[in-house]
Amino acid sequence: MTTRISHPIPLQILIIEDNRALAANIFDYLEACGHIPDAAPDGSSGLNLAVHNRYDAIILDWMLPRMDGMSVLQKLREDHGCVTPIIMLTAKDQLEGKLLGFEKGADDYLVKPIALPELEIRLRVMVNRAQARATTGRTLRVDDLAFNLDSLEVARGPRPISLSGTARNILELLMRESPRTVRRDRLERLIWGDDPPEGDLLRSHMHLLRRAIDQNGEGRLLHTITGTGYRLGKSSE
Repeated sequence: MTTRISHPIPLQILIIEDNRALAANIFDYLEACGHIPDAAPDGSSGLNLAVHNRYDAIILDWMLPRMDGMSVLQKLREDHGCVTPIIMLTAKDQLEGKLLGFEKGADDYLVKPIALPELEIRLRVMVNRAQARATTGRTLRVDDLAFNLDSLEVARGPRPISLSGTARNILELLMRESPRTVRRDRLERLIWGDDPPEGDLLRSHMHLLRRAIDQNGEGRLLHTITGTGYRLGKSSE
């Protein structure tokens, strides 16, 4: 029996795979690990989803109908400037194929048949590496809001901010994703895992966080995106 590890921050992952059985297995496994998967059955629809939605990582098959995986990879990197970590799946094990994938912008590579726990770990490593590159030292910054990940100190300009552990977890995720919108279901999983309580307790947490970081004269950073979630950043972003 495979042991599945629960992670504090779920990932939004796009699976572009035309083998329905394999795609379903990957989808179910990632969901059981606490992640939020999405899926596309061909290269064209996968490219469309990747361009118009926000994902932490993309699982991309090499051989796809309507548009092959290498073309999808090239368009994402070169035409759309997509920096989302991408792991490619293929039945090919030739060195030339791997080198071509890395040359076009793939971050990792797995040869089928794949082991689902290894895939999940590789996804985590890719995302962590990308987030580390995006973080200046160990301090997250959005406008004049700073969060030191080592000391857990939060400040808005010269004003120190005291937050609960839950509020710090929410803030870290919002700052890492800024200025993108973070969906409500992702925030709920971050706080309560797969067993959220009844009622809209998330709204209460966000109200307290907004009151802490957005005070008179400082300009609003925390925004509610009606029907979707929350975003951290200047209003003009």
